[in-house]
Amino acid sequence: MKILITGGAGYIGSTLVPLLLAKGNRVRVVDTLLHGGEPLLGVWSHPCFEFIRGDIRDRSTQQAAVAGMEAVVHLAAIVGDPACARQSDLARAVNLDASLALIEESRRSGVHRFLFASTCSNYGKMKDANGYVDEEAELSPVSLYAETKVAVEKALLQSGFDGKWCPTPLRFATIFGVSQRMRFDLTVNEFTMEMLTKKRLQVFGEQFWRPYVHTRDAARAIQLVLNSPPSKVAATVFNVGATDQNFQKQQLVEMIRPYAPDAVVEFVHRAEDPRDYRVSFSRITEQLGFTITRTVAQGIEEVAHLVGSNIIANYSDGRYRN
Repeated sequence: MKILITGGAGYIGSTLVPLLLAKGNRVRVVDTLLHGGEPLLGVWSHPCFEFIRGDIRDRSTQQAAVAGMEAVVHLAAIVGDPACARQSDLARAVNLDASLALIEESRRSGVHRFLFASTCSNYGKMKDANGYVDEEAELSPVSLYAETKVAVEKALLQSGFDGKWCPTPLRFATIFGVSQRMRFDLTVNEFTMEMLTKKRLQVFGEQFWRPYVHTRDAARAIQLVLNSPPSKVAATVFNVGATDQNFQKQQLVEMIRPYAPDAVVEFVHRAEDPRDYRVSFSRITEQLGFTITRTVAQGIEEVAHLVGSNIIANYSDGRYRN
């Protein structure tokens, strides 16, 4: 398959690209390289790899990127609540306007499959504190980041399925684990790094729930959807993760504790948090047979080993944060 990956030098993208190449696909990446191009060095000389440096907001870049492609995996975005809040106009331009334009351009160019990277943050706060939300639950975005994702999801689902056009939104759990483009501003990675290196950690709202999924399993889910029959994935939303990988922040701390027994952790209790959700991932498991290969506990061990190996010189470097 000829596959375009927008944001292919990013945290998920740099894990996905070699995975797809190893399966015999031709992969084209378009990326601004906001956080550098080093994550792509490992695939640079692969005969089936192609790179376009460009901004997805630019229409000519979009046209060049989708030309001749059979599938688009749209990962490019201003990712996360803090980044979007800090640069709201840019976030709307990239996450919403450019995404809607890319959907139109992809259909115009004859792209068959369009996978959109969305987020479980779309669920906001659960109404039933003891339950789980699934793909049919009401969406309650409480951040600009989630608002843009919900809007693009809606447009993508409304774009229909005509046998040739197969759109699929994927709502990812919070990602963790080691990637070619490493990040230390995501909960599992950040908590592990700070407890090991700074010996101190401040945790806000320790009792609230989030689901988690390893970056490699996120990439595997994308590959699975790309290879699934359109009848199973067209105009269908899938949560990506595993139901037993929902955790409270305080639970994460206890899982990290054996690696950093002398770390001082301060819990700053919050009675209210607009984001509190446990997510069911039964649809992707039952309909597509997806199962994860790495748990949060294994991811913590993986990140702890990375930190302990002193491979990274400066954890405060901006390249490791969005």
